[in-house]
Amino acid sequence: MEVRDGLRYSDDHEWLRLEGDVGVIGITAYAADQLGDVVFVEMPAVGATLTLHQAFGVVESVKAVSDLYAPVGGEVVGVNEALAGRPELVNSDPYGDGWMVKLRVADAAQVDALKDADAYRELIRAG
Repeated sequence: MEVRDGLRYSDDHEWLRLEGDVGVIGITAYAADQLGDVVFVEMPAVGATLTLHQAFGVVESVKAVSDLYAPVGGEVVGVNEALAGRPELVNSDPYGDGWMVKLRVADAAQVDALKDADAYRELIRAG
């Protein structure tokens, strides 16, 4: 299962890539694999303020409906509109075109508290 170095990971299987003070967030390849074929993604509105661990959306697959949780708090500054018409991007390219939201990070310490790639590999190995 692909886990990319250079990203940060939550225990809820979201990833975060920091671009300045903006975090690009999606779900991991592991999470996408566990869900199966994604058929719908619900995301927050641009301008919404999220707190750490707050549910911010839903991923629906052929097997399950799962909440998405904010790995950090901040303001939503972008959403991946492509997922409305092509939710399967979450499965085919979870770390690229399947990203979900962009969040202006409110507290950089929350990013530092996320797992690095090695710690996330350990989490899914143990899971």
